Amino acid sequence: MKPVRIDGSQGEGGGQILRTALSLATLLRQPITINHIRAKRRRPGLMPQHLASITALAEICEAGVSGAELHSEKLTFIPGEIRAGTYLFDIKTAGSATLVLAALLPPLLFADQPSEITVTGGTHVPFSPPYHYFEEVFLQALAGMGASVAISLEQWGWYPEGGGTIRLRINPASKLHQINLMNRGELAGLHFLFGISNLPFHIVEREQQTIQEILFEERSRIFCRVEEKPARGRGNMIFLCARFEQSRAGFTALGWRGRPAERVASDLCTRWREFSKSAAAIDVHLADQLLLYMVLAQGHSVFRTEKISGHLLTNLDLVHKFMPFDYRLDEKNGCLEVQGTGFAR
Repeated sequence: MKPVRIDGSQGEGGGQILRTALSLATLLRQPITINHIRAKRRRPGLMPQHLASITALAEICEAGVSGAELHSEKLTFIPGEIRAGTYLFDIKTAGSATLVLAALLPPLLFADQPSEITVTGGTHVPFSPPYHYFEEVFLQALAGMGASVAISLEQWGWYPEGGGTIRLRINPASKLHQINLMNRGELAGLHFLFGISNLPFHIVEREQQTIQEILFEERSRIFCRVEEKPARGRGNMIFLCARFEQSRAGFTALGWRGRPAERVASDLCTRWREFSKSAAAIDVHLADQLLLYMVLAQGHSVFRTEKISGHLLTNLDLVHKFMPFDYRLDEKNGCLEVQGTGFAR
């Protein structure tokens, strides 16, 4: 089979191109060649977290791989049969465990047997969805399409030490069905999680106080929980899951040295305020993540997000190289309609 040739510098030119291409290549047993990997990043080429995704996907389908080296800007990936099973992958850095899991999920979701995947690395780190977003927003949306996936957080992992562990249990799906996320309905609650490891507890108290002051008018809908967990390193995070009648949206703020707790909390509130003023049913990150599943699903899927991101536009072009599909994009209103391909194992 002739390989699909992919320009890794297209669009936003980041690691998402690599992960989506590898995931689709594995699912469809389609050889690929990727050039100019992460060409638009300050440090182009493959980094440890990207190598972890390549290694993991290669193992589950016994792929032939060349170019899988640190800083490599060219990769050839020739997949074989997908093998469901029990796997353990260690990123060995604080690279994002959720991004590795996101790459593994589509092919294993359409395998012939259940799988259990354990990934060790960063669970709450910059520039990636934290564990709680993956669980409470992304997997909830997939469940609405018929996917049966369970997840558990065994150990927290902060940047730069890593060492966190996530376990994912995937039941195979013969098919996915369409989803409609155009209207969010009324707000049911603002669910805040304050996570902290090896830091003074007054940080969380100050964050809670700031949120109560800024969101005073919504105080009756605010629900808070705190998780003070052991970890290899130190870290602090606030995660907000905004639960509506018909959808969910997620927002995260990470603390770091020199950033006051009040600033962490106020930045998160600003992000929520921006979203709440829009007509969006889902946040921009979920829009990026759902596209592939909408293409694989049966029927006509739609969503309304805050804005059409560069990530989403890049993903649209990339997925279309593998699986031509019909879609309609309304960038002004943040809407995407996809006619699914009805992929089935």
